[in-house]
Amino acid sequence: MSDNTAMMIAAGGITAFMEVCVMHPLDVVKTRLQLQHSPVAGSTPKGVAQYYYTGVVNCVRTVYRQESFLSLWKGVVPSVLIETPRRAMNFLLFENYEQYLLFGAETAKPLTYFTAGLCVGVTEAIVMNPFEHVKVTLMADRSPVEKAPSTWDVLKKIVSNKGYGVEGLNRGMSSTIISHGIFNMVYFGVFKMLKSRLRPFSDEMLYLYHIMGIGFAAGTLASIASNPFDVAKTRIQGPQPEPGVRKYRSPLATVATIYRQERLRALFKGLLPRLLRRGVGSALMVAAYDYTYRYLTNGFSE
Repeated sequence: MSDNTAMMIAAGGITAFMEVCVMHPLDVVKTRLQLQHSPVAGSTPKGVAQYYYTGVVNCVRTVYRQESFLSLWKGVVPSVLIETPRRAMNFLLFENYEQYLLFGAETAKPLTYFTAGLCVGVTEAIVMNPFEHVKVTLMADRSPVEKAPSTWDVLKKIVSNKGYGVEGLNRGMSSTIISHGIFNMVYFGVFKMLKSRLRPFSDEMLYLYHIMGIGFAAGTLASIASNPFDVAKTRIQGPQPEPGVRKYRSPLATVATIYRQERLRALFKGLLPRLLRRGVGSALMVAAYDYTYRYLTNGFSE
């Protein structure tokens, strides 16, 4: 492994760990909002506490009052375990896919960026899906944090009841592939396309602001484009409306069912906290990654 590759992985891993720990409550809020059915769709699912989140602030307030402050970090263990290495490897994966997709050309075209991003999304989804299933299950649990099951408890229960296949630990694999594929395709495509057109800056802070703006734009557009399938993934992997009966199975059928029963707006549930995490988070992430990478590179070269 070259020194440059090692620095890319280290920079990605360090910034990812910090981002996950700080921004995780937004992921919990997003998941809770996506799991609840719109009032027009019918009654609250059986076995679920009878209260309805009216928005991001209400969700945070309700979780804090009824479950405890630490409940906003439910599912953080599987997130840290998979998000840290994933983010560490994402930029490296993208660079490798980009080189393969050049097909002998000297410079990459926008189509190369988008296709390489799609490949990154599919790759990470296959690896991440079991962790995503466990994470969603932990986040969906509304019991106080001291009574909530541990990551290991949830993992054992899923495997013992349903096994490792698509009905068990890997439930929702196809929806994860589509959601992550779309997100990374748009994110890397927009980010690299805009960054490639960025002119050199003598002022480092001005360059940093531009990079953050590009990261924000890429994360925002990617979140909007992939949100319907992210909602589908959450519904498939989370608790079903009627215990013991699988209502949501395939991603396309789930999207169609949600649209038919809850209308278009339901497919964009959890978008605001997702934008705050993926949009604002991407802006901070690329800035922190760029700074950390340059710090590590300069530090080790001295």
